[in-house]
Amino acid sequence: MAVTSLMVPLGTPAPDFDLPSIDGGRVALSDLKSTPATLVVFLSNHCPYVRRIEQGIGALASDYHDRLTTLAICSNDVVRYPDDDRPALVAQAERAGFAFPYLVDETQRVAKEYKAACTPDFFLYDADRRLAYRGEFDDARPSNRVPVTGASLRAAIDAVLAGQPVPGPQNPSLGCSIKWKPGNE
Repeated sequence: MAVTSLMVPLGTPAPDFDLPSIDGGRVALSDLKSTPATLVVFLSNHCPYVRRIEQGIGALASDYHDRLTTLAICSNDVVRYPDDDRPALVAQAERAGFAFPYLVDETQRVAKEYKAACTPDFFLYDADRRLAYRGEFDDARPSNRVPVTGASLRAAIDAVLAGQPVPGPQNPSLGCSIKWKPGNE
């Protein structure tokens, strides 16, 4: 069942974390280079909403790589959804052209701290790591033939990079619910 993002209040600070990466290392938000903008994306491999736009996410991150720090986090329960386990995420990163850290939130603590609700769920922060945008990538969905452009997120990134507030309305992201472990719902 598709769900929408929770639309966390703008200005909310980015919660720090230290998570394992699919490449075997660890990444902490506080250790990442300082750029004018930071994008934290909650993703999964199995979700058709993510699959529809994953190459667009890879292209967007590449286009902005010198001004935007991008990272992805998978928080899904891999026991019930083995297509979201590390080997599948490695394959997804290769398929989609992800040249950014892809992290695994095994305890689901980080998803809860960010108030992530779906995959994909986008959180764009300004240079002070305060939330400037939370919403959709673009209008492309598994059920339509709208081209994948990242138009909504690109407009938000451009505003943040220009030191401007992101214009509204900010439409929530739509996707698969985060697959919570029993007791974490």
